[in-house]
Amino acid sequence: MVQAYGADTGNGSAERPQPGESRFRGLLNRARRDPGIWRRGIVLALCSVVLTLVMAVHAQIPNRVGNLGSLIETFLPWIAVFIPVLLLLALLRRSATALIALLLPAVVWLNTFGGLITDKSGTGGDLTVATHNVNADNPDPAGTAQQVAGSGADVVALQELPGSKVSTYEKSLAARYPYHSVQGTVGLWSKYPLSNTRPVDIKMGWTRAMRSTVKAPQGEVAVYVAHLPSVRVKLRAGFTANQRDSSADALGEAIADEPVERVVLLGDLNGTMNDRALKAVTSQMRSTQGAVGDGFGFSWPASFPMARIDQIMVKGVEPKSSWTLAATDSDHLPLAARVQL
Repeated sequence: MVQAYGADTGNGSAERPQPGESRFRGLLNRARRDPGIWRRGIVLALCSVVLTLVMAVHAQIPNRVGNLGSLIETFLPWIAVFIPVLLLLALLRRSATALIALLLPAVVWLNTFGGLITDKSGTGGDLTVATHNVNADNPDPAGTAQQVAGSGADVVALQELPGSKVSTYEKSLAARYPYHSVQGTVGLWSKYPLSNTRPVDIKMGWTRAMRSTVKAPQGEVAVYVAHLPSVRVKLRAGFTANQRDSSADALGEAIADEPVERVVLLGDLNGTMNDRALKAVTSQMRSTQGAVGDGFGFSWPASFPMARIDQIMVKGVEPKSSWTLAATDSDHLPLAARVQL
């Protein structure tokens, strides 16, 4: 029996490009001869759709069950990790449907986070600020203090200061910063005079936030230092962040009532800018990293940073540049920014 030209003979001849056929055209022709290329990979395509929805409507994911919405928003940029995995699986499955569907999460991710990839830092600025959760168990407080001061910051905020080590930080920073105040477990060191310094009640039962007016040469700026309660991920309870959320609301109220027009917030907020639970603060302030940073600026954990839970935020102040400092003996990375008053 005569075999028709181009028919599948069972020995793979249909997979070979025909004479004069380009490689790309050959791929198209093979796709036409393989209708399964559209039927395969439906599950992979659905996974792409789910990733897209998580990024596009993350604010609608409820927090009623284990604060799931806030947990997802904390690590939202890491959804990008699943995109190359789905790409590899789509290629292995030889699925056109899965490949096309993968464009959805890729485009949405780039639209949401693409702006953070590039360096947006600029020149200028007249006040440099730095913040660092130094870790209560830090084995070298003096070295950590000197390292942060070495950034050249005019104002330094430290969090998680144990009472037994406060004097060490004070002695280490005294030469560079003649003005300072420690309120509870947070402290502020400045090259310029401080006034109207007081603790800020963030509903914790002890002091973990403060504010002070820094009298810089270019004018006054209210500086807040805050360390919001820690959060935990537990198997049964989920993302336990209720105390953090209440403290964020109290901090937001204090900043909203601040009479000084220019405000800078420095601290460990135990939450990211994407987390809706911090909206009392984030709705009225700008993140220096989002505005003029270089990359995502992840600050925790220092050994393998996965989230930016330490923040430098401003209101009535123009950010010029923002960056992450080198690791210290803390489990957080210190941050710095330069702003224009």
